[in-house]
Amino acid sequence: MSPLQIWLSLKREMIMKPLLLLALVACTISTLFASPGGCSAAELADVVKALEQGYNNLTDLQAEFTQRTAIASMKREERGAGELFIKKPAGTNAMFRFNYSRPKQQIISNGKKVWYYLPETKQVMVSDMASLFEGGSGVALNYLTGMGHVSRDFTIKYADEGRDKKGNYVLELLPKKSSPALTKLQLTIEAQAVERFAREGKAADPFPIAASVLFDQFGNRTAIEFNKVKVNQGMGSDRFTFKIPAGVEVIQPQ
Repeated sequence: MSPLQIWLSLKREMIMKPLLLLALVACTISTLFASPGGCSAAELADVVKALEQGYNNLTDLQAEFTQRTAIASMKREERGAGELFIKKPAGTNAMFRFNYSRPKQQIISNGKKVWYYLPETKQVMVSDMASLFEGGSGVALNYLTGMGHVSRDFTIKYADEGRDKKGNYVLELLPKKSSPALTKLQLTIEAQAVERFAREGKAADPFPIAASVLFDQFGNRTAIEFNKVKVNQGMGSDRFTFKIPAGVEVIQPQ
């Protein structure tokens, strides 16, 4: 589970024990013919640069996602799906919105506040954005919203053989700052974006991530795949504010 999931899970244990909270997000993405074991250090640097420079050019993002969370303590897997929106205003925190179609729920932030809305139970949890950065969670949240620099925050190497079945690059990132919410992160970077970076010397894809897998210290594993990605559309800020419906219980963690 992501830092956001862990944070929400802890808050749930304190004040929302009756709720059976399903897995939430985080954090968030052409076949090559080179042999899987043939990745060199220079190629690793190109993959990382294609990712970081691309994120530097990202102003907003819209994508569909599917999510699978393996919960170690329950020995079961939970699935989710929905649509993700991210906006990076200049000089302020990124905004994000996760609209889950299954299970039905929303996680919304305007960069200052976070709303976690469960329409079926008519409850919304409201918290300051700063609380999400407590306990070392900021690194992964920065990655999720595109504000972080992975080479600054993580030690990076190729995961396993370095490529998936489609030839995309698979990176393993270990956080330099320990956090119970994040012990390891795997990112699948689209090979086409890396090829173009190596050819042109600059990143042309602001979001080259095809998938991510996050591991926490509790043995949980959350895998997210991104589809139908649209970037830099000039997205407005209105979708990142949540208007609390009438009759909904507001919960504000202390």
